[in-house]
Amino acid sequence: MSDYELIDSGEGFKLERFGSYVLVRPAAQAAWKRRLSRAAWSKADASFDRSDGNRWQNRSALPERWVVTIEGIRLHLSATDFGHVGVFPEQSGQWSWIRRRAAAPCRVLNLFAYSGGSTLAAAQGGAEVCHLDASRGMVERAAENAELCGLAGAPIRWIVDDAIKFLGREAKRGRKYDGLILDPPSFGRGRRGEVFKIRDGIARLMELSERLLSDKPSFVLLTCHTPEYSPRVLGNLLASVKARFGGKLETGEMLLTGGPEVLPLPSGAYARWRTGAAEGGA
Repeated sequence: MSDYELIDSGEGFKLERFGSYVLVRPAAQAAWKRRLSRAAWSKADASFDRSDGNRWQNRSALPERWVVTIEGIRLHLSATDFGHVGVFPEQSGQWSWIRRRAAAPCRVLNLFAYSGGSTLAAAQGGAEVCHLDASRGMVERAAENAELCGLAGAPIRWIVDDAIKFLGREAKRGRKYDGLILDPPSFGRGRRGEVFKIRDGIARLMELSERLLSDKPSFVLLTCHTPEYSPRVLGNLLASVKARFGGKLETGEMLLTGGPEVLPLPSGAYARWRTGAAEGGA
């Protein structure tokens, strides 16, 4: 059983359970009416609102840190000043797919890797993983999550660096990867203040990443939360991989989900390519 659940959404917000704690956070895509009453929403342990600056209400009701298990990955969570908690649960729908693609021997590069959910899924599958993020704090959190998952001794390289610069250096070193995981932000800063804007940098990012693919790659997963980047856009960005290696290309929306009565909440897009013929399941 997962420690994450979408309880309700609507009117620009989502009501979520992370383990024992229920949170209200913004969700611009939730344009519909809420299913549950205001009274039900008011029972949340804490809420985050951007309408009057970024601020939590009842943040003191949350512990400084707590642990959840989502799709077989154990993670440390904590409320941040930006409304994040240490996991994007919509990404968890990709983790079982990554595990299947990352069976050893497989070398995987995870860029913009945040708290490490996809890294740990790949390591659980048996892969050797390079985990890269520009935030030292998030890389340290990901390493702590690896310990929680019993993967402290797994072959994972923890890298704090700017993604574009790192890709360039890896290409010069001739390093190759069998799997790529990319979750570029709409806007981000590298370790030394380098600026990444997805509309200016995505084509270059994909070009450099594709250069690092081995002769017989296993998979490429591209996800994005930028509203203008639909599943079709992401699929087009991976079209050159399919043209080069064949295989199967799938696209879709990342969703937050709850019980059967709860409307799925779109929370970004994905495109994923894998080698081989079609198979059952995701």
